[in-house]
Amino acid sequence: MRDAVTTPVNSPGRVLFASLIGTTIEFFDFYIYATAAVLVFPKLFFPAADPASATLQSFATFALAFIARPIGSALFGHFGDRVGRKATLVAALLTMGISTVMIGLLPTYAHIGVIAPLLLSLCRLGQGLGLGGEWGGAVLLATENAPKGKHAWYGMFPQLGAPIGFFIATGLFLWLTEKMGDTAFFAWGWRVPFLASSVLVIIGLWMRLRLTETPAFARAMAQQERVRVPMLTVLTQHTRALVAGTFAALATFVIFYLMTVFALSWATSKLAYSRETFLIVQMVGVLFFAAFIPLSAWLADRRGNRFTMILATVLIFVFGLAYASLFAHSGMLFMVVGMCVVGITYGPLGTILAQMFPTAVRYTGASLAFNMAGIFGASLAPYLATWLAKTYGLAYVGYYLSAAAVLTMLALMVTPKQEGQTGS
Repeated sequence: MRDAVTTPVNSPGRVLFASLIGTTIEFFDFYIYATAAVLVFPKLFFPAADPASATLQSFATFALAFIARPIGSALFGHFGDRVGRKATLVAALLTMGISTVMIGLLPTYAHIGVIAPLLLSLCRLGQGLGLGGEWGGAVLLATENAPKGKHAWYGMFPQLGAPIGFFIATGLFLWLTEKMGDTAFFAWGWRVPFLASSVLVIIGLWMRLRLTETPAFARAMAQQERVRVPMLTVLTQHTRALVAGTFAALATFVIFYLMTVFALSWATSKLAYSRETFLIVQMVGVLFFAAFIPLSAWLADRRGNRFTMILATVLIFVFGLAYASLFAHSGMLFMVVGMCVVGITYGPLGTILAQMFPTAVRYTGASLAFNMAGIFGASLAPYLATWLAKTYGLAYVGYYLSAAAVLTMLALMVTPKQEGQTGS
C-alpha cells in the first residue's frame, strides 16, 4: 500500500481548473495593462507633446513588471518551497489582483502631473511581483499532481490561461471601444477592465482555498528535504539548470510579445489598421494559440518535452525570417501563423522548466528561470522592436526574433534528454 503522504487528495478536475483559473486571472490582468500601454497610457499618463516619446515611456512602465518578476520569484518561491504551494498561490493572486484594481482607480497626468506615471509604475511593479510568484506555483500545482505519462498534459493547463486571459482582456477592450466613443472611453471606459479584475480574483481565491498540498511537496516535507534558503540553493547548486531554463524560455517570450504588444502598436500606427480591426485580428490569432497548446502537450508526452521545444524553436527561427513579409502582406495570416507557433512553444514550457529542479527548490527554480527569461525576452521586446523597425525596417524585428531562437536552441541542446518527474 502506498504511503498516505504520496496519495493525491485533490481531484484532477479541481487541480486543473484551479491551475487554469489562476493563470487566466493573472494573464488577464497582465494583458489589460499591455493593451492599455499601447492605447491608453501614452495619452493619459504622460505629457502629450510628443506622442512617440509617450509611447516609449509607456512601454518602459510595461517593462517594469518583468524586472519585478524575478523578485516575486524569489519572494514567493521561498515560501512556496518552505511553507507550501497553496498558501503561496493565494498570496500571489492577491498581490496581482490588488495592484490591477488600483490601476483602475489612479488619477491621470492631467489631474496630478508627474505623480500619475509614478503611481502607475508602482502598481505595475506590484503586478510583476504577483505574476512572478503565480506562474511557477500554478505549474507545480498541475505537474506535481500529474499521473505518470501525463506531465505535459497537466502542465499545459496553466499555460492555457495565457490565451484565455488574453482573449477575455482583448475582447473586453474591443467591446468597450465599440460601445462608446473615444471621449467616454478615455474618460472612464478604460478603467472598467482593471476594476472588473476584482470579480475574477474572488473566483480564483475561492477555488484555491479549497485545495490541499501537492503530493510531491507533502512527500518532500515528510522526508525532511526542505532547504533553509531556496534561492541561495538554486543559485549555488543548480546554476546550470537556471541558466539553461532561462534561455530555453527566451524565444517564447520574444515571439509572444512581438505578436501582441509590438504588433498592435505597429499595425495601428504604421499599417493603417484601426484599433478595433487589429484587436479582432489578434483575437482570431489567440484562438489558434489556444488550440495548439494542447496539441503540443500531447506531442510532448509522447516524444518528450525537449523534442517538442526544439521543434517549436526551429519554427520560431523560420517565422522570424518571414516576419516582415507576412505582416506587410496580411495581418490576419501573420497573426494566425505566428500564434500557432506560439502555442507549440508554450504548451510544454512549464513542464520542462519544472522538471529541471528538485522538489525542494522547484517553485523558486522554475519561477526564476521563467521570469529571468521575461526580463531578457519580453521586457525589452516592444521597445527594442519599435526602435529596430523605425531605424532599420520591419525585417530587422524578424531577425531579432530569429536570433533569440538561436539562443534558445543552444540552451535546449544542453538540457537532459530524459527529464525528471514532477508528479506522484
